[in-house]
Amino acid sequence: MADRSSHVVTQENRALVDGFGRHVTYLRVSLTDRCDFRCTYCMSEHMTFLPREELLTLEELDRLCSAFIMRGVRKLRLTGGEPLVRRNVMSLFRALSRHRESGRLDELTLTTNGSRLALFADELADCGVRRINVSIDTLDADKFRAITRRGDLGKVLAGVEAARAAGIHVKINTVALKGFNEDEIAPLMEWAHGEGHDLCLIEVMPLGDVDEERLDQYLPLTQVRTRLEERYTLTSSSFVTGGPARYVNVAETGGRLGFITPLTHNFCESCNRVRVTCTGTLYMCLGQDDAVDLRAALRNSTGDDAALHRALDQAMLRKPKGHDFLIDRLGQAPAVKRHMSTTGG
Repeated sequence: MADRSSHVVTQENRALVDGFGRHVTYLRVSLTDRCDFRCTYCMSEHMTFLPREELLTLEELDRLCSAFIMRGVRKLRLTGGEPLVRRNVMSLFRALSRHRESGRLDELTLTTNGSRLALFADELADCGVRRINVSIDTLDADKFRAITRRGDLGKVLAGVEAARAAGIHVKINTVALKGFNEDEIAPLMEWAHGEGHDLCLIEVMPLGDVDEERLDQYLPLTQVRTRLEERYTLTSSSFVTGGPARYVNVAETGGRLGFITPLTHNFCESCNRVRVTCTGTLYMCLGQDDAVDLRAALRNSTGDDAALHRALDQAMLRKPKGHDFLIDRLGQAPAVKRHMSTTGG
């Protein structure tokens, strides 16, 4: 994949700054809406995925990401669906690694369910990936298969170990689910910290129609933290990753614990992120439907990226101050109709 930096004029190197003065330095890109799991809080059991021809090609994804990097994005996270099910995906990681080598990009990373991580851990490390997120909501193999509807916990844990052996730092992401894993959060934390991993807890988000009621799944992390503080000493940490998590240090385990709280604590005031779907749709906010089509800008102008940069400027003017996530019995429809697997985690 060719480096298109020679096509970017000085005017197109200006920073991405929204109408509230926030600099966008963090880009999350979905490589595919497909996933080999069907997690109950993320997808319906019988999903209809996008036709492959609607997805951006790997070359287009490289071009798009490179344009963002020219505009000041310093952290790039590749997501899905499950990014590692995308055919020939490592060619994209190899292409994008040139930006880390040049110093334009601070971090190239991904979020994965871990099912194929053992196959790719060494190659990811060779591409400069130093830190990844792996989603694990329970350490009970039967419950894991139930929540994912098809996942094999053993394969995921083997992938986590392969990543660690390759020198990649692993953060475990756990969605807190009422009635499912609320009694497992402390053991999950002790396991993660004992293995040298950070653990980040996430409130369930009202994205997409799934087969369960959101309110039945919703477990406020304020409640989780209160319970943990009955057993553990939690002190505020200055550690940041560029994302929305707020971390504490856990004295008894010596590890870090993060909280992502889109419902109990709106973290939008410091938002530095935007998301691009696998079809090239740029969402300026995870919790809003307003979007800008970047695929048209990519495909209608192959000679240079001027149209793409104009679309990015338009997007910055339209980035909202915050999201409107809400879960209640009166509003049964999800806050946003698209599934998390479409937008990218």
